[in-house]
Amino acid sequence: MTAPVSPAETLRAALAGLLDGLPARQAAQAVERLIANYRGATPTDAPILRDRADVIAYAAYRMPATFEAVHSALAALAQAAPAWAPRSHVDVGGGTGAATWAAGAVWDGVRPVTVLDWAEPALALGREIAAAHPALADVTWRRSRIGAALTLESTDLVTVSYVLNELTAPDRAALVDAAASAAQAVVIVEPGTPDGYARVIEARDRLVSAGFHVAAPCPHSDTCPIAPGTDWCHFSARVSRSSLHRQVKGGSLAYEDEKFSYVAAVRFPVAPAPSRVVRRPQIRKGQVLLDLCESEPALRRATVTKRHGDLYKAARDAEWGDAWPPADHR
Repeated sequence: MTAPVSPAETLRAALAGLLDGLPARQAAQAVERLIANYRGATPTDAPILRDRADVIAYAAYRMPATFEAVHSALAALAQAAPAWAPRSHVDVGGGTGAATWAAGAVWDGVRPVTVLDWAEPALALGREIAAAHPALADVTWRRSRIGAALTLESTDLVTVSYVLNELTAPDRAALVDAAASAAQAVVIVEPGTPDGYARVIEARDRLVSAGFHVAAPCPHSDTCPIAPGTDWCHFSARVSRSSLHRQVKGGSLAYEDEKFSYVAAVRFPVAPAPSRVVRRPQIRKGQVLLDLCESEPALRRATVTKRHGDLYKAARDAEWGDAWPPADHR
């Protein structure tokens, strides 16, 4: 029997098909310009993605990475709330819909989904790509200004991925408040940089003040134990690299690691991880070093050795971002 094709594989195939009609040089140039804009510190008052060529190039380059980062964040939420699944979903600033694909990969079934974005070419391409995945056939793609004037209808889940960096501080606050007013669960993902982490913490504080409980990655809803300016909390998701990735960035590796920061917060009872691995585990002879954020809240380095038996085996398999200890060792 043929194994079912995963949403990630379906998405990659759909994006590869779009690139077939776009000259490689044009795609690479579009990506380089858009990356420079994406990394800029100045919020924009106009859509970054101007036309179909821009959208195809950027979707092929960024959509798989956004999918993997958001999928990681949503999977952590699902682990903290295993009995819950969203019956409806609004993806704010969703562009071509990567977060919509990610939610479908975490929770099976068809649900009402609305993708909001101010770039019509991105929405049009998102609709076109979604045709490759039957579960996304009924997604609504709606043009909307993302900012202080945004209002959201009641929904179970709101996702906001790689959007806050494009907004002014007042618009960021208004967007988070709108999400908090509308949703039972809010998941926000930003680049895994000090600035991205700062925006996530800002949003996290607003959600907690609005009565939300942090489901992930934090094991608590108290103040983050990282002293401001000394470090930042971020995680990593592995992404298969396309030929476009290799052309733009050089090199020949078949993958790259997408660094991201996130918060998943909910209005219902949740069981966050007892602690979470917040750095890549260090495997040494006979021991594994785990940097953990704990529920106290506090940061601690744990040393797991062979004398810990099965827990040592679990530590050797642990990955950056995992809950600790594993559920079968609690």
